[in-house]
Amino acid sequence: MRAARALAGFALAALLMQGCGFHLQGTHPLPRSLASARLEARDTQTDFYASLRASLLDSGARLDGPPGDAATIRILDDAASEKVLTVSARNIPTAYQLSYRVRLSVEYQGRELLPAETHTVTREYSFDETTLLAKQRERDVLQQALADDLVALVMRRLATL
Repeated sequence: MRAARALAGFALAALLMQGCGFHLQGTHPLPRSLASARLEARDTQTDFYASLRASLLDSGARLDGPPGDAATIRILDDAASEKVLTVSARNIPTAYQLSYRVRLSVEYQGRELLPAETHTVTREYSFDETTLLAKQRERDVLQQALADDLVALVMRRLATL
């Protein structure tokens, strides 16, 4: 009896979440126009490019399509920057703002599906010169996380095309 109530409660909660549009993060279903795509960028070694490529493949897109039949996703700008936010009395930085900015467009069969859009995400992190190596690693991890956040945002945007 108790197990049946728990199961019924779980089923009711799952039904309510489904009804409100809730879904787990993961792959985004892409429109038919992006089933075959080409990814163009000046620099193919960036965190954003690698994450976007992996996300497109996870969503079922083929990235080796011929130019005439495939949508072209152009990464026009892909840059990370760092800005000092605060300094100590000895003029040593104690906090930074890390920003990651991408600009991209999408074209399909000569039509512009997505005009050039710029997306930027930022995060702040503290800095301590006594833990220099750890802070450099933290910066690298934060930059990858920002790139992943941008990819999630771009994938949601591509799903609406």
